Amino acid sequence: MDNVRGRQFAKVLILLLGTLPLALTACAQKSREPAEKPATPVSVSAPPDAGMLPDSAPAPSFNSLRAMQYTQEIVAFGPRPIGSVHHKKVEDYIRAHLRGGTVEEDVFSVDTSAGTFPVTNIIAKFPGTKDGIIVIASHYDTNYPLRDTSFIGANDGASSSALLLEIANQLRGQGNGKPRDGYSVWLLWDDGEESMKLPWSDPESLYGVRHLAQKWQEDGTLKKIKAFLLADMVGDADLNIERDQNSTVWLEDMIYQSATRLGYQSHFFGRQISVQDDHLPFVERGVPSADLIDLNYGYNNVFHHTTQDTVDKLSPKSLEIVGSVILETVRMVDQTK
Repeated sequence: MDNVRGRQFAKVLILLLGTLPLALTACAQKSREPAEKPATPVSVSAPPDAGMLPDSAPAPSFNSLRAMQYTQEIVAFGPRPIGSVHHKKVEDYIRAHLRGGTVEEDVFSVDTSAGTFPVTNIIAKFPGTKDGIIVIASHYDTNYPLRDTSFIGANDGASSSALLLEIANQLRGQGNGKPRDGYSVWLLWDDGEESMKLPWSDPESLYGVRHLAQKWQEDGTLKKIKAFLLADMVGDADLNIERDQNSTVWLEDMIYQSATRLGYQSHFFGRQISVQDDHLPFVERGVPSADLIDLNYGYNNVFHHTTQDTVDKLSPKSLEIVGSVILETVRMVDQTK
């Protein structure tokens, strides 16, 4: 009976905490260190014009072992901070896997407190039959302040970059060279995401996405984007994707619908936090955006931005879960107008 009463008390306490004003539980974040907030029930809403997939729709195909192999190959280059030789090698590695497709690059330079650096965003484009774009993004650089350590960013950068490479495989396999049945999908490996300073410094981070969001706003691309899906730190063997308060509510709800449809809902939205990440320049410009990120990497996030961020902490199953949910979400977004 004591255990029963204890569980009942815990439930009541969570409900009471959930009613506290947001200002008491979250603050403006200047890093990817979260302000934790008790999770609230997920309302399954969607854009008014969204259609529903039939329950018989086949589950997406995602080769998790190949995605893990890509992760291992990326980290084998070693630390890849912006401006480094290994960073250039990873750029070439990504290009090699996209050879034969439609690939564009957004290349520019940035002046930082540590000097001037080249920045390269790589975009692989898969055309669709509908007028609109779904962007799936990941950064591929590693933390600059840790450049003189053995930090290889297995989870933070490599896992999500590898995930996009495997999604590219899936998209290439659809339609036999013809446009996919839905919106165009653009895969974005964005550069210069990591801050030049620790702790995180907003003005000296997110260089690639800030430049690209501005460019796409000026040339009219931005208004064509139906959804911006960001993957970051998605390989953690103990996977728990956060519900991000900075993301678009209906798109987060759609992600949860996708996870539920595939039976992976227990890995999603166990807590609600506010995250500063690559999606923010698009959120600020009104683009529906969602960040799929696990910021509890090791107990109390102990592996994040440390040399302990290594491949042995990751799992192919986690990559399969996130990759499949992203592909399912893409199919759901395809049903919208």
